[in-house]
Amino acid sequence: MMKQNKMIKRYSFVDRACHWTVVICFFLVALSGIAMFFPTLSWLTQTFGTPQMGRILHPFFGVLIFCVLVVMFFRFVSHNIPKRDDIGWFVHIVEVLKGNEHKVADVGKYNPGQKAMFWSIMSLILVLLVSGVIIWRPYFAEFFPIWAIRLGLMVHAVAAIVLIHAILIHMYMAFWVKGSITGMVEGKVSRKWAKRHHPRWYREVVAEEAEEAKKDE
Repeated sequence: MMKQNKMIKRYSFVDRACHWTVVICFFLVALSGIAMFFPTLSWLTQTFGTPQMGRILHPFFGVLIFCVLVVMFFRFVSHNIPKRDDIGWFVHIVEVLKGNEHKVADVGKYNPGQKAMFWSIMSLILVLLVSGVIIWRPYFAEFFPIWAIRLGLMVHAVAAIVLIHAILIHMYMAFWVKGSITGMVEGKVSRKWAKRHHPRWYREVVAEEAEEAKKDE
């Protein structure tokens, strides 16, 4: 008879390390970026020491975020492919917000909202990388015409603002669904949590456990 632990693994150490690396770096980059966009908030760059250091390190930390997100993209993309069944989740979004997600959708490892967030963040970080390279002085900006630099500045600022709002929504979603943050910190979630919020993924995990149990017999 298969023995079930109360907790099941949701994230590996690599997944969690990548996630929290992005969180820390994004916090630093966002503050320094806001300080450059609004000079009166230059004191925000104290996270890097001085405004000058903030301007220097801002793009390097941005590149680091991109590199880590590339790793996360390949690790998570298979679970974030949109499916036709996802439409029902959005149609019944009111029930989802009421906490009745399990009644209106058979959610896999990630729900449609998380999938949308995944693709939004990945798309925006690519836009920020390209526009950031164009405006990056003194390394790359000199290779682009002034109109491209001006356009790059505008695109970079807009993409950054949208991304900051997306991250705020992501944070709200994490706090809203109790147990989500624990899963990303400890790497494990309760079976009750998994069955309620991600029933299809839970069944897949149980099926894998049953298969492993047969092999051990």
